[in-house]
Amino acid sequence: MELTLYELYQKMHRSMGPSGWWPADSKEEIIIGAIMIQNTNWRNADRAVANFRHTTHFDPGQITRLTTDQLQDLVRPAGFFRNKSKAVQAVFVWLAQYQFDYRQIRERYGTHLRTELLKLRGIGQETADVLLTYIFEVPTFISDKYARTLFTCLQVPGLTDYQSLARRCQLPTTFDLEMAQDFHGLIDEFGKQYLHPQSRFNDSFLAGDRLRLD
Repeated sequence: MELTLYELYQKMHRSMGPSGWWPADSKEEIIIGAIMIQNTNWRNADRAVANFRHTTHFDPGQITRLTTDQLQDLVRPAGFFRNKSKAVQAVFVWLAQYQFDYRQIRERYGTHLRTELLKLRGIGQETADVLLTYIFEVPTFISDKYARTLFTCLQVPGLTDYQSLARRCQLPTTFDLEMAQDFHGLIDEFGKQYLHPQSRFNDSFLAGDRLRLD
């Protein structure tokens, strides 16, 4: 069956229910999680996130006051602790300029917000799109590895890296913020269930479907 992006979301939502993503109690926790998950798995990222929860309770003032050594100790379970600690520091110092008023930041930069995020140390394409969607409430498709693998299984060719999908996949206006957030969560939950190994896709409720990207 050929599906549009919106129809794919609807089918996944019907079959799997709401994803509840991003699982966190505050936007600051989401920011930490988005940086910790870079180049690692959720098990390792969660250990680092738990360190921040225990030490700072995700209070932005406490996070910005952490020394480099303290930051690196908290980040260490997630790997790449030097780079990730610098990313945390860069993002929180930048946000502090605006008193962590996320709406003000969104309104200040408008359509240039993604470009500003990419200027921050340690913020790449995927993390920028996560922050847009879950922090600044700008519905954005997140072209992560699970999305590329799923769409390849749905017969979309040539998905070799983040930009190869991001260039081709924009959320239609039928997606509101809640749906955009849920869609990313559903794709990642689907990936965990049916794409390890990729051959498990053939046992999924999407087997035999084809995605049409207009």
